[in-house]
Amino acid sequence: MSNIMEIEDILKILPHRYPFMLVDRIIEQSDDGNRIVGLKNLTFNELFFQGHFPDNPVMPGVLQLEAMAQVAGVLLNSRSGNEGRIAYFMSIGNAKFRKVVKPGDQLIIEVETVRMRSRMAVVKGKAFVGDNLVSEAELSFGYGAD
Repeated sequence: MSNIMEIEDILKILPHRYPFMLVDRIIEQSDDGNRIVGLKNLTFNELFFQGHFPDNPVMPGVLQLEAMAQVAGVLLNSRSGNEGRIAYFMSIGNAKFRKVVKPGDQLIIEVETVRMRSRMAVVKGKAFVGDNLVSEAELSFGYGAD
């Protein structure tokens, strides 16, 4: 495992920008390109905490899935032949939300490929805070015709 990426590197791969960039760093990437681990540091200043919920801020589950999708996008768009392409989020399966994610938490996102083809991919994502699994899902992506 290697290939740590800072935000400057991630911004070259993903089209997302503030306030919708939900990955701060890649901390691991397998040499075979089938596994990646990213992180998102959550502060009280995140826009979504202001309205979800004002007296009890919680990261929405759908944004946890989006963070998984963005980490998967780094993995998929870094693969040979996919440079400069965009993997479009196509479907979510078996999503489970197990614990709340709050300001001050560090979301660790692990993504592994399940199926990989030239124009589509399926990955399994898991998000952790510390050692606690907070959410998981199977995500599908597609690439449009070039």
